[in-house]
Amino acid sequence: MAFQLYNKSETLGLREKFIASSCKLFFPNDPIKIVRAQGQYMFDEKERKYLDCINNVAHVGHCHPDVVKAGITQMAKLNTNTRYLHDNIVHYAKRLSETLPQKLSVFYFVNSGSEANDLALRLAQQYTKHEDIVVLDNAYHGHLNSLIDISPYKFRSLRPQKDWVHVVPVPDTYRGLYREDHPDPALAYANEAKAIIDDVEKKNHKIAAFFAESLPSVAGQIIPPAGYFQKVAGHVRNAGGLFVVDEIQVGFGRVGKHFWAFQLQGDDFLPDIVTMGKPIGNGHPLACVVTTKEIGDAFAATGVEHFNTFGGSPVSCAIGLAVLEVIEKEDLRGNATRVGTYLLNLLNQQKAKHPIIGDVRMKKEFILLSNDGPDRNVLKIKPPMCFTTEDAQFLVEKVDKILTEMETRMTDTCKTLLK
Repeated sequence: MAFQLYNKSETLGLREKFIASSCKLFFPNDPIKIVRAQGQYMFDEKERKYLDCINNVAHVGHCHPDVVKAGITQMAKLNTNTRYLHDNIVHYAKRLSETLPQKLSVFYFVNSGSEANDLALRLAQQYTKHEDIVVLDNAYHGHLNSLIDISPYKFRSLRPQKDWVHVVPVPDTYRGLYREDHPDPALAYANEAKAIIDDVEKKNHKIAAFFAESLPSVAGQIIPPAGYFQKVAGHVRNAGGLFVVDEIQVGFGRVGKHFWAFQLQGDDFLPDIVTMGKPIGNGHPLACVVTTKEIGDAFAATGVEHFNTFGGSPVSCAIGLAVLEVIEKEDLRGNATRVGTYLLNLLNQQKAKHPIIGDVRMKKEFILLSNDGPDRNVLKIKPPMCFTTEDAQFLVEKVDKILTEMETRMTDTCKTLLK
């Protein structure tokens, strides 16, 4: 089937006519029309190349040939639902289980991170017979109605906080309540969570779960202090609740030395439920929830079947398996460590050079980058895992150039005002 090719202005006009206005574009004043991508690069309709520093969905690189081949090959053979026996889903669950603590062994496959977090919410509330949820400030866990309720980043702009949702301070040791100079920020932040939990119990409410991204993303790309999760998990479990870890943005080896970001907390931390999405399928709609046998059995005991039409299909699982194989074959965890360390060193040099912090947009330098955090003043750098040291050098050179230009303009403005 052939489709008419539109120029950029025609495409924009049709989008404005047919696509909901709440579905936003990057760079809305002058959007980019992307027509193809490969590895860590995206190309517009004029074949101009952009370095993609934000797309953590194309985890092993845009259009990776092994992932593409796996999807095409399986789609040409069979794609159906999970009510039939098929090897792909059990192969995939077994491979994923090998990356996780042994106790996390029961898998549910769905289509999106939002579906995964919604299911995790149901699992927790069914297992505990409790309703209340504790979340981190500025958290975002998805766009479904149930998840907007537990996402302060969203609900504060839409509706009042539900009485069964409780918000604790994000464990930010850079700009939060307890900073790097605090003798034990993990304990101090965990005590903040305990105070909220104690207050909930005094009101005769019961905690079902504590939800947390392993590395809070929308909240500002936060790295919780080691030991924080263990301490909070103790308080939550004492209250009869579960600890749910959201790995949707940061899982699958992005942190380098570990496959899962929650493992940065230490070997003694074991979540009750883990949710996965975004990078899991390298752009294919695939997501997952993994939990313990006890929690899975309690969910099954309701007698209500859990069924997802497309989750865990042969094609989805073939693609998921291919992603895992590429991560291992191309040592992308090792690459994340090497390039990440190199980039961090370069950025620390820039931090010493540029005291300015602000909204930096890179499109005109052919770099795709965005900002994040409650004040929108944090650069979000989550490129495909095939990002190289040369890409890191190029990125930092452009950041340096733009920050220098901004500082020059600010200096010139100050001089003008002082005249």
